[in-house]
Amino acid sequence: MAAEAENNITIMTMTGRGASMTRTDIDVRGMSVIIDEPPARGGNNDGPTPPETLLAAQVGCTSRISHKIAANIGVEIQDMAIDLEARFDRKGVNLEIEVDIPITLKILMSTDAPDAAIEQIKTDLRKFCPVSKIIRASGTEITELWTVQMP
Repeated sequence: MAAEAENNITIMTMTGRGASMTRTDIDVRGMSVIIDEPPARGGNNDGPTPPETLLAAQVGCTSRISHKIAANIGVEIQDMAIDLEARFDRKGVNLEIEVDIPITLKILMSTDAPDAAIEQIKTDLRKFCPVSKIIRASGTEITELWTVQMP
């Protein structure tokens, strides 16, 4: 049994290099990712900021895991749109005070799935989205506002 569990483990690795005070170049799975700041903060706007990168991962993970759960229970999501809003107080990154950054996800899903299946998607998303789990474990509040419509 332990060997079977070990086969399900994926070790994720990446390497980052601080190319400047604002830019980090990251190599992951043979791809290059740039994290940077906008010109107003000394960067070149070559990529999203670190918080934007994390929040983009939240949106992507919400979509991916929701679709995976739906497929697993035999229902189809015809369309999904996710709007994320994070209340980001810059006093934190300016090293003035420690701040909380609450996140709101507005999830619009088109499906003809029955109500019980929709509730299972919502419940299982909280259990299985790894990005949400990491963010929630940090103490950050994530509010999900679902709107479900028939296709």
